[in-house]
This record gives sequence, structure tokens and C-alpha cells, in this order.
Amino acid sequence: MSCFSWRYIKLVLITEHFMFRNIKIGPRLGGGFSVVLVFSMLVAGIGILRLKTVTEETRSMMDQPLRSERLVSEWNTLLLNAIQRTTSVVKSKDPELDAFLSKEAAQSSKASADTLAQVEKLLSTDDERRLFKDINDYRKKFLTVRDSIYKLKKDGNADEIARIFDAEYLPVAKATQDAMRKLLDFERDRIDSIAQHVENTAENSRQLILVFEAVILLAGISFSIMLTRSITRPIDLALKISKQVSSGDLTSTATIVSKDEVGELVMSLQKMSEQLHVIVSNVRNGADSIAIASGEIASGNLDLSSRTEEQAGALEETAASVEQLTSSVGKNAENSGKAHQLVTSAAEVVGEGGDVMSQLIQTMNTINESSRKIVDIISVIDGIAFQTNILALNAAVEAARAGEQGRGFAVVASEVRGLAQRSATAAKEIKILINESVEKVASGSKLVEQAGATMDKVVGSVQSANTLVREINSASQEQADGIKQVNQAISQMDGVTQQNAALVEEAAAAAHSLEDQAKKLKQLVSVFKLTS
Repeated sequence: MSCFSWRYIKLVLITEHFMFRNIKIGPRLGGGFSVVLVFSMLVAGIGILRLKTVTEETRSMMDQPLRSERLVSEWNTLLLNAIQRTTSVVKSKDPELDAFLSKEAAQSSKASADTLAQVEKLLSTDDERRLFKDINDYRKKFLTVRDSIYKLKKDGNADEIARIFDAEYLPVAKATQDAMRKLLDFERDRIDSIAQHVENTAENSRQLILVFEAVILLAGISFSIMLTRSITRPIDLALKISKQVSSGDLTSTATIVSKDEVGELVMSLQKMSEQLHVIVSNVRNGADSIAIASGEIASGNLDLSSRTEEQAGALEETAASVEQLTSSVGKNAENSGKAHQLVTSAAEVVGEGGDVMSQLIQTMNTINESSRKIVDIISVIDGIAFQTNILALNAAVEAARAGEQGRGFAVVASEVRGLAQRSATAAKEIKILINESVEKVASGSKLVEQAGATMDKVVGSVQSANTLVREINSASQEQADGIKQVNQAISQMDGVTQQNAALVEEAAAAAHSLEDQAKKLKQLVSVFKLTS
């Protein structure tokens, strides 16, 4: 390819870059068609102007040279006819033919004169006028010689006619024909010159139109290439970006080189790709976070489920212990009732002590036996109180483990513990008193003389014991009520624990489902290709 072609292509690309990048497609197409139409009108105008020139030159040739040539040809024909007519008159011996030919000669002379006048009007050059003058001069001589021949013919002078015909007429006729032929050749040469000029003009016009058509074709091809490239290149870029985005590749970048509709489309696609990049990146990060969090939630739910099951087992054990405590407290209440009856009987016996001193030893023995029983009962009560205290302590610990739901149970356990401590204290005091009573009863036989004073002490002690037993009985009832409340609280805690266990299992299942969905989401998002 020549250097000119490379330069032309480079010029086309530079023109495309600076001419079309900021022009909208509508004005660009309109401008392109307008340029084509302008070029077409230019070629049409040039063709019309050149055709007008050819037409004018052709009309000029038709109006003057060609018409002159035709008139001169007619004039030459009239001359030939006149020569032949005169020759016939000279050779003829028929008077009637001579008369007819004479009449024809007159008419021919008139037609020749008219033709001569028309030819004279069309003369435009000096050469034509000179040639025409020669013809006119020879014609006058020709007419003079012809008229003399016709006159001599009328007079019948044949010898003179023959002499004039040979010596004068034929030379003048030949000279006239030669002069007319020169004018005819001149007009024909002129016609040929004008025709050649018209042909040259037409050929030049054709070549000029071909040159303009070639220039317009080259310009049109260049313009169409620039216009096509200015539209297709951004469209190809937009198509490339859309294909990359549709395939999940969000790493594409594009340089916007135009501000037309396609440039705006490429810019919108680029912004869309960037926004999708941000969204997919955030979704991917979120999916990773969700997967990690769901895994931790699932692990925590497993631990919580295990602990909840342990707590449910501990509650079952606590419920069983509380049931035993309930039974023990029931027995304690029953024994305290019996103790109350015994203390009441002892009070009655002490009241009747002054009247039945004789039965003192027997009564003392009865008191001694009752005291031992009371000691045993008090020991049982003390053991029950100790067990109740331990169970209340365990219940408080389990309530602390249960958290907010075990707060009410903790309060009840605290009350039960307080009652157990009070029962233990009362039992110890009663035990001390009963021991003292047993010692006194043992030494009663030795201290009969002090029976009155001792009886008073015994009455006071029995009254105190009666009060303490009454308090023990009341405390036992309160313990029974408290144990029932603890049992109810434990039942409620057991139900709540079972519900918690179910909820923990549901939460674990939901966490696993969330983890699976996060993994699926991560797989779906992984099809997108992102920049680092």
C-alpha cells in the first residue's frame, strides 16, 4: 500500500476521533446524509452546467453554421439546376421547352435571391463575408451571361450562343460553383470544429463528472467508514461489557471516548458493572459472615442443648428430692402433732401433780419415756431440718443456674432454708430441754423433797415445751406449704426447661438451615469474578 494510502487512512481515523466523538447519532446520521446530498447536488449541478454549455454550443451550431451550410447547399443546388437549365436551353431546339425553362430560370433566380439574402443575414465572420462577396460577384456575372444567352436564344443567334456558352458561361458557372463550394467547405469545417468542440466539452464534462464522482465516492466511503466506526466501535464495547457482566465477570473497565448516546450507554453499563461489583462483593462478604455466624450459632446451640439436657436431669433429681422432702416434712408435721399432744398431756399431769403425788414416780417414768420419745422425735426433726436445709441450698443453686426463670424458685428455696434453720434451732432447744427433763426425772426419786419447786420448773418447762412444740407444728405446716410451692416451682421449671430444650433444638435446626443457605448463597455469588 502506498504512502498516500496510509496517510489517508490515518487522516480518516484522526478525523473520526475528533469529528464524531461528541456528536449525537441523530445529528451525525443527518449530517452524513446531508453531506452525501450536497455532494450529489454538486455533481448534478456540475453536470447541468456542463450540459447547458454543450446545449448552448449545439444550439449555436444549429442556429448559424449548420443553417448556413444548409442554405449554401440549397443555393448550390439552385445553381446546379440553373446551369443545367441554361445548358438545356443552349442545346434545345424546342421553343416551348425554351419558354418553360426561361420561366423556370426566373423563378430559380428569385429563390436564389431569397436564399442569398438569408445566407447574408447569417454571416458572422470576415472570412464568411469575403467568400460570400466572391460568390455574389460571380453570381452577378453568371446572371449577366445567362440572361444574354436567353436573349440570344430568343433572337435565334445560335453561333453567338455557342460562343458565349463556351467562352463565358461555363467559366463563370465554374467559378461561381468553386466560390460557393469554398463557402460550403468553410461552413462544414466550422460545423466540424464546433462539433469537435462540443464533443470535447462533453468529454471534459464527462471526465470532470467522473472525477467529482470519484472524489465524492472516496469522500462518501471515508465518511461512511468514519460514521460506521464511530457507531459500531462503542456498540462493540458496550456489547463486550454486557457479555462480561452476563457471564459474571465484573472486572471489565471501559474508556469513554464519546459523548453520544452509545457513549452514554457504555458509561451506564460501566456504572452498572461497578455497582454490581460492590453489591456482589457485599453479598459475598455477608454470605461469609452469615456462614461463620450460623456455624457459631449451631455450635452454641449444641452446647446449650447439652446444658439444657443436663439442667433437665438436675431438675428431675431435684423434683425427686423435693418429693422425698415433702414426705419427710409430712412425717415431721405428724410427729410434731403427736409431740404437741404429749406436751399437752404432760401439762395436764403437772397440773394434777399436787393431787397425785402418789403417782409421781409412775408419772415421772411416763415423763421419762415421753422425753426419750421426744428426744428421738427431735432428732428426727433435726435431721429433717438438716436435710431440708441441704435441699433448699441445692434448690437455690439450681435456681441460680436457671437464671431469670429460676428467680421465684430461689426465693422459695430461701424461705424453705430459713424455716429449716428455725426448725433445727427449735429442735436443738427442745432436745436440750428434754435432756434436762430426763436428767431431772432420773434424779426425781432423790429430789422428792424438792418436788414442789421442781414441779414448778417442770410446769414452766412443759409450758415452754408446749410453746416450742406448737411453733414446731406451725413451722412444719409452713415447711409443708413451702415444699409444695417448691414442688410446683420445680414442675414449672421442668416444663420451661423442656420448652427451652425444644426451642434449642429448633434454633439448632434453624442455624443449620441458615448455614446451608449461606453456603448456597456463597456458591451462587462465587460465579461472579471480582477484582482484588
